[in-house]
Amino acid sequence: MIVLDASTIILLAKIDMLELFVSNFHGKILIPDKVKAEACMGGSEETPLIVKLIVDKKINVLRVKDNALIKKLMEDFNIDRGEAEVLTLAMQEKAVIVATDDRNAIRACKILKKDFTTAIAILIRAFEKKLIDNDEALAKLQKLESVARYSKIIIEDARKQIKGGV
Repeated sequence: MIVLDASTIILLAKIDMLELFVSNFHGKILIPDKVKAEACMGGSEETPLIVKLIVDKKINVLRVKDNALIKKLMEDFNIDRGEAEVLTLAMQEKAVIVATDDRNAIRACKILKKDFTTAIAILIRAFEKKLIDNDEALAKLQKLESVARYSKIIIEDARKQIKGGV
């Protein structure tokens, strides 16, 4: 079971990896209500795909029950409500992993001893599992570099992993 935050869903959709990830993930994919609202608002070009995956029950939307914990996480880790709901839902549902590209939410995962992944890690994993080839992985990485706020070191490390065929 994995809980995704809005930034990761949107980034995966922008690089045309969300549907591939969802169809190849063995387990439940969850998001809280706040993430659904964030990922589906604004009518961006990714919105119809995200909505379709929710309607088709490939991404499950759950209500987070512990408002006190949400508020505490927001204060303790300086994160927005969406990220706090993701962490709370992960604890509530005993999810194995959290998918987030938010720096403070990643820090919170480390402190709370919750395994996490990012859009770039999902891209590399898809390449390692041979779901996409080298050229496609590099093209998606280039697009991710243009739409996300990854450091040059993270992008270069990912590029080396893909080029090296790791």
